Amino acid sequence: MRRRVLLLWKPLDFYFPIRANQRKDLFPVSDSSTAHPIDNPKILRYLDDRCRVHKETIKLCHEVLQRKFIDWEPLMGSTLSSSSSRPDLVISIGGDGTLLQASHFLDDSVPIVGINSDPTQIDEIEECIDEFDATRSTGYLCAASAKNFEQTLDEILEGCKVPSELSRISMSLNGHMLPSYAMNDVLICHSCPATVSRFSFRIVNDNQKASCLVNSRSSGLRICTAGGSTAAMHSAGGFPMHILCRDFQYMVREPVMPKETEASKMHSLLKSNQSMQVSWYSKKGNIFIDGSHVFHSVQYGDTIQISSNAPVLKIHLPPNLLQR
Repeated sequence: MRRRVLLLWKPLDFYFPIRANQRKDLFPVSDSSTAHPIDNPKILRYLDDRCRVHKETIKLCHEVLQRKFIDWEPLMGSTLSSSSSRPDLVISIGGDGTLLQASHFLDDSVPIVGINSDPTQIDEIEECIDEFDATRSTGYLCAASAKNFEQTLDEILEGCKVPSELSRISMSLNGHMLPSYAMNDVLICHSCPATVSRFSFRIVNDNQKASCLVNSRSSGLRICTAGGSTAAMHSAGGFPMHILCRDFQYMVREPVMPKETEASKMHSLLKSNQSMQVSWYSKKGNIFIDGSHVFHSVQYGDTIQISSNAPVLKIHLPPNLLQR
């Protein structure tokens, strides 16, 4: 039986820099002697190389798939939803962002595997450390790179690799379910990051017993899955969770003078048998899902419910994540 694979990759122009002659047209300056980092030949070579490596990884994946006894379809960017038939596997080529984007179109029936098309090179970072940040793609959730793509694909197709099941965040706005599930995290905040977010929340158990109401003036509210606990949540002072954990972690961002009795409620766990009910009291705001590309607007008086009532995501993970 022939397998069907969808191949999704980050757009090819993602790394293209603005050249000096292009920038003069886009951003005219009065002082022609003013230097700009993008004119640095070393930075330009770095950006060109990122594009080259990304292209070569896409080409390699094409060549490998053509040798296999499978049907495959190439897609770009956010066109995953345009495919007319159900695949047996989705392959995302890029980094964690590309994988997150693809996950929004998947239920719990189709597994996905991420290919890091442009891994960070430690030697390059050390060489450029005094000039610019030469970090490339982290690919934390990506199970393979160009070096081991064919081996990883063979192991998946032969059943030697079994996908893991990751919890995702489900959200409803005023009682209506939102169409996207968060694989990493959800950020609820004012649409202007410099504006205070005003909201209240409480935790509700399956038996409908609710916690006391917590009122907040802050920079917003972040809720993450275990898979997203090493991303923005960890950077903000949260703690990493085992990637297969079913609980969520939440944190009120930069709360304005919380009451002493409420300080411990600004950062805690949301158990898999609990949900969070949020009432929004700013004039406007947004629910950001896995970054800035997918979001929904909220306004004064809206209610948002957060829970684990979402289909799991089947994903082939790097072995080191499962060993932690």
